[in-house]
Amino acid sequence: MEERLQKLIAQAGIASRRAAEEMIKDGEVLVNGNVAVLGTKADPEKDHIKVRGKLINARLEKYEKVYLLLNKPTGYITSKADPEGRQLVTELVGKYRDKVHPVGRLDVNSEGLLLLTNDGQFTQAVAHAAGKVAKVYHVKVKGQPSERQIRQIARGVELDGVKTARAEINPIELSETNAWFEVTLYEGRNQQIRKMFKSIGHSVLKLKRVAIGFLKIERLATGEVRALTDAEVKRFFKMKESAPAKPLPRRVPNLAEKRPARKGPPPARARKTKV
Repeated sequence: MEERLQKLIAQAGIASRRAAEEMIKDGEVLVNGNVAVLGTKADPEKDHIKVRGKLINARLEKYEKVYLLLNKPTGYITSKADPEGRQLVTELVGKYRDKVHPVGRLDVNSEGLLLLTNDGQFTQAVAHAAGKVAKVYHVKVKGQPSERQIRQIARGVELDGVKTARAEINPIELSETNAWFEVTLYEGRNQQIRKMFKSIGHSVLKLKRVAIGFLKIERLATGEVRALTDAEVKRFFKMKESAPAKPLPRRVPNLAEKRPARKGPPPARARKTKV
């Protein structure tokens, strides 16, 4: 990810940003052998950055901030370590394995979008924006809940002594033996969707998160990861300070108003992305 040179020099612990600007003005900073100017940006993964004749890339590896979006498969633990030796989501992010931590979680039997970073401020920004960011899931449940039951859990149900916030639940596909729903939440309690459906006597068979706010699953195939863009990272920081999200509509659609039937959620087309 490209950053302004004065920021990279400061991250490497060489000088403050103001002092780094003076170094750039004095022609003491080179990028790929060329003298840099104020405003020049560089990517430490691709560009050779020298300050007063010394390469600083190795020093930047320690301070590099990483922001990743992973399409988590089932069977992986959302953690950096596991005493039982189970597979970890960090095993899927290549060279960043020992650098990043998950932001939020998906349980071992769930799949879909998951953020990972090594930036504590970003983690806090996402946490503070939690009530403003819609998280969208495709959920397959056993049996066919009634319209009354769906309305009940959409309006809020008591779990572990605390009532859930209102959710939006729309039917995707219904059959004699099971049903697919699109569930939108603005909170993220432990195994919330599974517990919501369990409270009305219908167990969750499959659960996939397909969106985190403006981030969509799109063509990111299962197990693939990509870096967030600068604009996407900044957008999360802005959400921290923005107004709360608009309340979800009170109406719960009639189950007869379902979308055209299909088998399961929309498939994600594979696109190889290197990080």
